[in-house]
Amino acid sequence: MSDNQIIKVQNLAKQYRKSKTNAVDDVSFYVNEGAFFSLLGPNGAGKTTIISILTTTLSKTAGEVSVAGYDIDKQASQVRSSIGVIFQNPSLDINLTAEENIRFHSNLYGLYPYNPSFKMMPLEYQQRVTDLAKVLGLEADVFKPVKTLSGGMKRKLEIIRSLMHKPKVLFLDEPTQGLDPISRASLWGYLQEIRRQEKITIFLTTHYLEEAEHSDYICIINHGQIRAQGTPAEIKQVLLEKYIVVDAADRSVLKSELTQKQIPFSGEGPLRLDLDDTSIQDLIKQIQTPLSRIDIYNPSLEQAYVKIIQERDQHE
Repeated sequence: MSDNQIIKVQNLAKQYRKSKTNAVDDVSFYVNEGAFFSLLGPNGAGKTTIISILTTTLSKTAGEVSVAGYDIDKQASQVRSSIGVIFQNPSLDINLTAEENIRFHSNLYGLYPYNPSFKMMPLEYQQRVTDLAKVLGLEADVFKPVKTLSGGMKRKLEIIRSLMHKPKVLFLDEPTQGLDPISRASLWGYLQEIRRQEKITIFLTTHYLEEAEHSDYICIINHGQIRAQGTPAEIKQVLLEKYIVVDAADRSVLKSELTQKQIPFSGEGPLRLDLDDTSIQDLIKQIQTPLSRIDIYNPSLEQAYVKIIQERDQHE
């Protein structure tokens, strides 16, 4: 446990009325300031409940939770002023321009008094909108009607709107859902740039496991309980199989060399070589036979996630 924890969750529980079981059951984790944290789990696992509690839109049943140093029960307004939230479903007014959506949001947050036009708003507001629109690649579209924007542009607009008050934590609940792969990749490029420039903590929930690969820390939840937590590398340790597949034009010579050097292999060809504690480079260096194929098998976060969820489900 470090001293720069911007989110602290201890023994969190939530039981909905008329439910016999907890939707969130004794969950504890923390998020360090400036970290990229991912909360993963299947539908109904408790992710939305947790993020709703952290963003003060849902009350908890038990436990202690603080965000940006504020207690979510006793200091809810301070919590809300310290966070930005991008929910799954867009919450934009399509009859307004992109900038008008930002202006109304800023007014509702009490950041700036309302004025009927962008040019009548304070220079600080104008500069903040301009700067964020530039970072997110939306400067050419910020005065267009929302109804004319693509799905990716709308997501960028929501991010600009959520960052106007310079929050310390940005909650992203399935931020790229419904976007095509190119738009998803583009949006994440902008999010990482925003994270760097704004020095902001990112709290992500997603069904796209590859988006969580670059997280600093991951928490996997199912049936309201934490099933695994750690860095992506630590999570992937549940899949101990790491091997390479090799082949040669003269396979018999390769087999003979491997046997002579006591390098274990399996298969008739191509041949599988288990890595165990040996590095790929060290293993390849030992082989003198010219290789026609080298394939590296390294488990993905998605494979580890599936195994964790399936194994725990089988025991329940």
